[in-house]
Amino acid sequence: MVLETRRVVVTGLGAVTPLGNTKEAFWDGLIAGKSGVGPVTLFDATKLSTRIAAEVKGFDPDALIGRRDARRMDRYAQFAYVAANEALADAAFPEDADVRQNTGAIIGSGIGGIKTVEDTVTKTAGDQSWDRISPFFIPMLMANAASGHISMAHGLRGPLYAVSSACASANDALTSAFNAIATGDAIAMVTGGSEATIIATAMGGFCSMKAFSTRNDEPEKASRPFDLKRDGFVLAEGGGILVFEEREFALARGARIYAEVLGYGQSADAYNLVAPDPESHGVVLAMERALKKAGIAKERVDYINAHGTSTPLGDTAESQAIERVFGDHAKKLAVSSTKSMHGHALGAAGAIEGVATVLAIHRGIIPPTINYDFPDPSCTLDYVPNVARKAKIDIALSNSFGFGGHNGVVVFARHDE
Repeated sequence: MVLETRRVVVTGLGAVTPLGNTKEAFWDGLIAGKSGVGPVTLFDATKLSTRIAAEVKGFDPDALIGRRDARRMDRYAQFAYVAANEALADAAFPEDADVRQNTGAIIGSGIGGIKTVEDTVTKTAGDQSWDRISPFFIPMLMANAASGHISMAHGLRGPLYAVSSACASANDALTSAFNAIATGDAIAMVTGGSEATIIATAMGGFCSMKAFSTRNDEPEKASRPFDLKRDGFVLAEGGGILVFEEREFALARGARIYAEVLGYGQSADAYNLVAPDPESHGVVLAMERALKKAGIAKERVDYINAHGTSTPLGDTAESQAIERVFGDHAKKLAVSSTKSMHGHALGAAGAIEGVATVLAIHRGIIPPTINYDFPDPSCTLDYVPNVARKAKIDIALSNSFGFGGHNGVVVFARHDE
């Protein structure tokens, strides 16, 4: 027996990013080719080999959330909370209690409340004054805190949990939300990802791995996916939230529909905890499974929002995987990495890029890959270099790959009634 599945659409978007703290400010930055990268200001980074990052700027949690509640959330949860408020308002989501009874929240985060952990250890470990630990320490560090706060604020009683799969966390959260609606476990879902790891401990760890760009004197040019002179990724923070709804429910209430979610693909590299498989077996599988799940031929895909982190090995592996999956059609695809502008937000990346992909479909403009100045012979696709491009996009893929060998691909499409 084949189970009937329900169609899923996107009706609301919210974003807190290094390019702006609303979806519109984020989008304006993207199509302008603006860089959100600059010197680190959130802590003293002078002793680190990398002293640049893509910080969220002008974010006032007390004003946006309220002082009492904001002080009980880690920065990552604050981003998710504010983006969710925007997304639900953008969707004009019904206040009806029965609807919210059947709406859930699944938010991805690769690391969760790490700032809270660092702050607490710094305050208490020296003299072992453990009695000074806040009673909110545990609730603030939890990776599921963002989902919980969103659920409580909006009375959402559907499926509620967090997903943590490194840089694939948000795409895996979108996949879980899609399945909750498609199989009838929910009528709508608030989903996405959030991360806030621009702290000394996290940046020091990545510096030790030599994963970052060290282009400290030109921060706005440091994130340069697929460019021959790329030298590592730029750490970012932020959150992206999407409202998914069952299509018939959305149509019945007259919702504005940005795009449809056709399906997804997931896989594992089974290769190395932190290095990409140079043969890209897992990445190929994820894209192939996404096309199969969505029920579309590869020739129908117009655009791929690439994982494209600006690392020497990763970008080559992804570019060549796209060629393997799409064959001759790969040369007809537009492929861009918006991380060139907003940096790599780890577990929030797929959500921020999901917002970008949905808006690209809805508005008919492909965000560029900025800082693409020197073509790499190992990366031979159309990366929409430096300038946004008007284009009709019927179907787009959004790729996310993470430490641990996690691969997640989400397929979005233009919605035609």
